[in-house]
Amino acid sequence: MTPTVPEAAEPVAVTPIGSLTELLAVDGVSEELDLRSGVGVLALHGGGLERATDVVARELAARTGSSFYALVQPDGSRRHLPSTRFVAGVSEKLDAFLQKVDTVVSIHGYGRHDDFWAVLVGGANRPLAHHVAGHLRGTLPEEYRVVDDVDAMPPTLRGLHPHNPVNHPVGGGVQVELPPSIRWNRDHRDWSDHDGTPRSEHLELLIDGLAAALVDLPTGNGTAS
Repeated sequence: MTPTVPEAAEPVAVTPIGSLTELLAVDGVSEELDLRSGVGVLALHGGGLERATDVVARELAARTGSSFYALVQPDGSRRHLPSTRFVAGVSEKLDAFLQKVDTVVSIHGYGRHDDFWAVLVGGANRPLAHHVAGHLRGTLPEEYRVVDDVDAMPPTLRGLHPHNPVNHPVGGGVQVELPPSIRWNRDHRDWSDHDGTPRSEHLELLIDGLAAALVDLPTGNGTAS
């Protein structure tokens, strides 16, 4: 299928940054925190970096009464800190979130020119990942492939590292990687919820599927134990 996201959609180059301390000091970077239930929803690369991921996480948490944490970069800021470097003892808000939750769903975005249609469901809690993937297959249009076989994912997008905050709970969590096609509003030719752009229909369907999965959590939240 022909990609619907123009290459010009992400004009600002991604710049690596060395630490969470440095990232929090960048002008315009903000943190959002709402402590609710023991289920938590994360967006570590929200705002200008991985567009619409904070939109998904914020809405998902609100619909399900889940705790919520997001680090949001302003427009024009695309500083990338690997998830494994979101360490404890730097952000009081992130620490409070991780102390509160026992199940985590982390929302990310990725872009690959060879695949615009795969929603990757990684994270160390594989039973819960399969549960989430099943709900997404029931709500997303057929052009999207929901991939929950970690061997079929690029290694850097699997979300399995123990230092990744998604795996902070003993049983691990679920990392959902979203392609640009589902975050981009094709009719308005902009990112969903950016500068008044409506949320795309497909993004709404994604949130519906994720919310259904969290409302219908398996016994023990899918942990192998």
